[in-house]
Amino acid sequence: MITIGVLALQGDFEAHRNILEAQGVRVIKVRDAQSLQECDGLIIPGGESTVMSQLCERYGLWEPLQARLAAGMAAFGTCAGMILLAKGISGASRNFEQQTLGALDIDVARNAYGAQVDSFEADIEVPPVEAGESAEPLRAVFIRAPQIVRCGEAIEVLARHGDQPVVVRQGKLMASSFHPEISGDARLHQLWLKGVEKESGSEIG
Repeated sequence: MITIGVLALQGDFEAHRNILEAQGVRVIKVRDAQSLQECDGLIIPGGESTVMSQLCERYGLWEPLQARLAAGMAAFGTCAGMILLAKGISGASRNFEQQTLGALDIDVARNAYGAQVDSFEADIEVPPVEAGESAEPLRAVFIRAPQIVRCGEAIEVLARHGDQPVVVRQGKLMASSFHPEISGDARLHQLWLKGVEKESGSEIG
């Protein structure tokens, strides 16, 4: 059975765990390098990206994360998780010292959709999980959301809000600007898990 880790240092990791377990996935909370080694894939939740990167350093996770991602581990980052997966951060000089894992060939601007008070919801068209399925719009919750300001050639844009990419994929890596776990809609998790299952040769449940 596939084992998915949820980075459980800060942010709404429990909501991701609930969605994954409802799909029949074995889920573990990742707080150290040992638990990371058990994972076929990792979800990096929303939260505060600076705090999350500092906690990764404190608990000795930063270099193991970089190594696993470089070796091809699957990952799905939402909001702050997308910032951590990105190659670079632009648009705000005060953030220049923040580290990223550099796995996903995008650059992002933090909080580009506004502050907490500017949070909003929108209906987003997303690909169907299975070919031929009709896809209802997904309700996306944007909270201090980052904006994708550059996409590399290997990046596949899966969804947009207006003209702006908000869900992207690069092989086994996926990221969203918003919080799919808040609405409880599991389709993005299911879409990502299909890729993990295919690559790992293991079954979801």
